[in-house]
Amino acid sequence: MIATKTAFTLLIALPLVAAPLIYLIGRLVYRSGKAKNNPAGWLALIVLLLTAGLWVLLYLRKKTETLVLITGQVTMAGDAVFLLMSITAIALGLMVVMFSIFYMRAEPGEEKFYALLSANIGSIIGLSATTDLFNLWVWFEAMAVTTYLLVAFYKDLPGSLESGIKYLVQSAAGSALILIGIALVVAETGTLELNLMAEMLREPNALLLAAGGLFLVGFGVKAALVPMHTWLPDAHSQAPSGISMMLSGIVIEAGLIAMLRVLGVFLQVTNLFGPLLLGFAALNMLVGNLMALRQTEVKRMLAYSSVAQVGYILLGFGTAFTLGVSDGSISAFFHLMNHALMKGLAFMAAGVLIYTLFLRNGSHATLKVTDLNGAARKYPLAALAFSIAVLALGGLPPLSGFMSKTAVFLTTFYTLNPWMIALVIFAALNAVLSLGYYAPLVNRMYRLEASEAVKNGAPMPWLMALPLILMALLIVVMGFYPMLLSDLFIPAGVNILPYAGF
Repeated sequence: MIATKTAFTLLIALPLVAAPLIYLIGRLVYRSGKAKNNPAGWLALIVLLLTAGLWVLLYLRKKTETLVLITGQVTMAGDAVFLLMSITAIALGLMVVMFSIFYMRAEPGEEKFYALLSANIGSIIGLSATTDLFNLWVWFEAMAVTTYLLVAFYKDLPGSLESGIKYLVQSAAGSALILIGIALVVAETGTLELNLMAEMLREPNALLLAAGGLFLVGFGVKAALVPMHTWLPDAHSQAPSGISMMLSGIVIEAGLIAMLRVLGVFLQVTNLFGPLLLGFAALNMLVGNLMALRQTEVKRMLAYSSVAQVGYILLGFGTAFTLGVSDGSISAFFHLMNHALMKGLAFMAAGVLIYTLFLRNGSHATLKVTDLNGAARKYPLAALAFSIAVLALGGLPPLSGFMSKTAVFLTTFYTLNPWMIALVIFAALNAVLSLGYYAPLVNRMYRLEASEAVKNGAPMPWLMALPLILMALLIVVMGFYPMLLSDLFIPAGVNILPYAGF
């Protein structure tokens, strides 16, 4: 039987150690000509299944809330936030790999894709477990580098390189600001450990306020806070569809959680950051929804939708950080998990259509809104999955998105603070506004005549159907049983607050 600490170590290390092996084995076997198809995708699937098994082992033992792994100067803690973020990354990664085995088949450098994807998931798991500022930055950078290489995977396409460079420049600028913030904090406290920092920080001063501002902006780039969000639509539209799933489903959320872990410490110095989070929540909802309304490309529309969804998540966290209401962070984690599921399914269904309509015909064309016309007649499963995903994102009952948005709105409303009630009304109006671009997509697929792209489309591969069905079913089931995963999001919501002093 694997010891708990060994399982915890392997959970963090396995995807990272396996990444170069996936690349080397995939490259050698494929170049030898002994395999018809590159085995890298199946290797990545095996690695993630093993990683999921390790997570289940830790979860069942119920010891991860107090588990601490110390290696030299590196401290890693398997708390409730770690449990939630790591299983979200692993589960979404499994869906991406299953979807991508056909989607990425015969693409040049296919083995690089799966190696980088495994490393990206490993870096997110490491990021969610770290408890000190410097190693948080190191894991954050590892996630950023792998994400950049995946965004710019289609290196021969000018748009892909442009979006990759834009992401790299903005991400590097954000990382530099975080590093400066770390230097300021160390100069003031002499420590990098978040728990020790929480005990030492009591009196506000200009140095600490500057550091908090740098963290907010630096991590805010990765979390797609407006106006630091401009890399996201380009990255989504040019990256492989599986990577679009990861970007919206877990990467921006990982950046958000990293930011919240740090800012929770600074709330003991000043109460400024709670209202700032609420301000960004309102800005993200408004800008994200208004920009999504004018898009003609499906993936860009979904990207701006992600900006708006971050706003709903921030509303819950902002409520918790402003008033110390743990229900706010619990509902925020609930919507975070739902967003990973809903947006992952939306991008996957869009990816299925991109593959069948364009990639199978040798084209890397973008999926336009008009290409969806009549898609339900030829691709009923993809159309149904896409409809469930976008209607859930719009908050239509009885789907899971309605449940988590309602939880965020009610926990904020029940504070009975007039400003909070006004924010809830504003958020609810934005949720209605989002149906202005979600509902027409569904209408196009079911009520209009088939587009030329649909008429000339290829059949959908069988393996792409499995993740579509699994994710769509989970969205429906969680709509009827919203507490299905409460053992994950309730402890995480409580766990994110102790550093804040509540």
